[in-house]
Amino acid sequence: MIIIIDCEDQKGLIHKITGVLAGLNLNITRNREFVEKQLNRFYMRTVVEGDVDPSVLKSALAAVLPTDHSLSISTGELKKIVIMVTKEEHCLTELISKYYFGNLKAHIVAVIGNHEHLKAYTEKFHIPYHFISHENKSRETHEAELLSCLKQYNPDYIVLAKFMRILSDDFTSHYPSRMINIHHSFLPAFKGANPYRQAYERGVKIIGATAHFVNQDLDEGPIIHQEVIPIDHTLSPVKMAAAGKDVEKLVLSKALQLVLDQKVYVSGNRTIIF
Repeated sequence: MIIIIDCEDQKGLIHKITGVLAGLNLNITRNREFVEKQLNRFYMRTVVEGDVDPSVLKSALAAVLPTDHSLSISTGELKKIVIMVTKEEHCLTELISKYYFGNLKAHIVAVIGNHEHLKAYTEKFHIPYHFISHENKSRETHEAELLSCLKQYNPDYIVLAKFMRILSDDFTSHYPSRMINIHHSFLPAFKGANPYRQAYERGVKIIGATAHFVNQDLDEGPIIHQEVIPIDHTLSPVKMAAAGKDVEKLVLSKALQLVLDQKVYVSGNRTIIF
């Protein structure tokens, strides 16, 4: 089981928590904690082994924690994810490859695309592909169709694997801290459209990618993972985009794995990575 705690920092918290675990005959196999001194918050992720009812464990821990605590306990069940795409294949193929070979701790229940370009590839792996075009539709109509499709799968997480549509506040509000996007720049630099063109015009010497949770502000959600690669003045925006594809797919894959391993905790507009 994985236990994640967020509460006001107090003296003796670790002693109290580990005392509860020992009292229930649970063995700690991994533990990490962090204190955010500016907010006086205590964060802890603990992996335990043993035989106990999760509800009993939760009640026992709640009894020794400050009243403002947040507490979650997971028994390790596989999460359901839906991937949303447009035309670019590199992020989708990375995730499906990991899934096919058993290296993704999740079940890809469906792929949704606003173009049909990736339908044949997806269906080779017996994954349902839903083509929901945005053409000749209002944003409200298109998003209502997307939400209707998502509802039938009830995913734990939605992965925007180069889904090149800006989603409304109403849409994103249905999945707080459950939508993961890959943006092709090292945020907070070069938000929005055409980041490689922006990078070229500024003469940057590195390009990168950022995986983040989606919130109601474009490309400003809590950051999960980032990486960069060096470049020089000889690269055009097109060549930058080609070089950036490898970074994008690896950053998204790494971020998703961190989330599935429950090593990511959202605190305000930041993430704690255990």
